Amino acid sequence: MIKIAWAPIYVHPLPENHRFPMEKYELLPMQLKFEGSMEAANFFEPDPVILEDILAVHDKAYWEKLNNLALNRQEQLRSGFPLSRELVDRELVITGGSIQSSLYALENGIAYNIAGGTHHAYADRAEGFCLLNDIAISSSYLLRKHLAKQILVIDLDVHQGNGTAKIFQHDDRVFTFSMHGDKNYPLKKERSDLDVPLKDGIHGRDYLKLLENSLNSIFSSLEPDFIFFQSGVDILDGDKLGRLGVSLEDCKSRDRMVLEAAKSRNIPLMACMGGGYSKDIKVIVEAHANTYRLGKELFT
Repeated sequence: MIKIAWAPIYVHPLPENHRFPMEKYELLPMQLKFEGSMEAANFFEPDPVILEDILAVHDKAYWEKLNNLALNRQEQLRSGFPLSRELVDRELVITGGSIQSSLYALENGIAYNIAGGTHHAYADRAEGFCLLNDIAISSSYLLRKHLAKQILVIDLDVHQGNGTAKIFQHDDRVFTFSMHGDKNYPLKKERSDLDVPLKDGIHGRDYLKLLENSLNSIFSSLEPDFIFFQSGVDILDGDKLGRLGVSLEDCKSRDRMVLEAAKSRNIPLMACMGGGYSKDIKVIVEAHANTYRLGKELFT
């Protein structure tokens, strides 16, 4: 059975003028259950990540500052969030959900976290709506527990996975692949194992060809035994932060390409939500829902 991490804490209210579309974390599971793609039994409420797993990736000084709500104004601005106890607790649950979903993926071939993909968080600081790097922490967990030997991070959010790239820059056991807007946030890019910068306005046909070529290149030289898929839908045409021209159908084709690559090679995959900032919340939910529908189609 496909398992999906979700908890109500994901939709803790933020200030009304905050632009991050938190509604999708509540609406997506409702949509999946309403249409029959998923049932209540597919969802589980994760436990918070424990300190040992946090400190395997993040600097102790940074974690203590974050946990004690001691980030200064500049650090909070960099994070994108006004800091609160609820926000930190939310991040702990999200990260725990990614670890637990990874374990379910090992059992069932695929699993999801309705949240996660906090790829801008560095070992020593928060950035871009990301406080803890759940992909990095989950990767570290699998490696330390000897549940994986070679991990592939496929990061297709429109923004480079800079924090993940930096954390694993000297660790050959984690191959970081990021396909992102060249001129988009973050302005200062890190070096992933494979970066594919995209021109503003690129359309789906060219996007998908670049992705196909990149995946073929990766799998010709790498034999991963686990995949993390950052499945942000901010690549969509009209996304407020994306600046690309990918259609909803082409975004679905993107997900199919990634999921089929994992399925055909018998590689467990955990997908986390990532970004999505289209003006119409229905478009965001539909794009994310496609990722789950395809998982059901291909893995069950």
